[in-house]
Amino acid sequence: MRLLLDTHVYLWWLDNPALLSSKAVEVIEDPRNTVFVSAAVSWEITIKQAIGKLNVPHEIMAFMNDLNFIELPITIQHTKDLAQLENIHNDPFDRILLAQAKADKLTFITRDRQSLKYSGIKMIRA
Repeated sequence: MRLLLDTHVYLWWLDNPALLSSKAVEVIEDPRNTVFVSAAVSWEITIKQAIGKLNVPHEIMAFMNDLNFIELPITIQHTKDLAQLENIHNDPFDRILLAQAKADKLTFITRDRQSLKYSGIKMIRA
């Protein structure tokens, strides 16, 4: 299975995996699965740090490599795929993550209620 982590899932995985559902933990831990972390996650974390909404170590994205998570760049095709998404969510970070999951056929792990409403995207509730 190819997985894409929402920003809060990445942060919870690093800080307190007990916050995640047992299914989310199971699939993230499974070595047969490939776990991706989008550049959008780094973008969101950086912005929230800068405006004082998030207090995490500045090198938090470096832990990705230690966990064998793979960076998922944002491509022009991903941004074009935004137009194909249902108009449910207004958060630009969540929307690009959803577009990436759909375009790249990734299973999106999230607890965001709005994100979970999208059809045509495989999801696991975090």
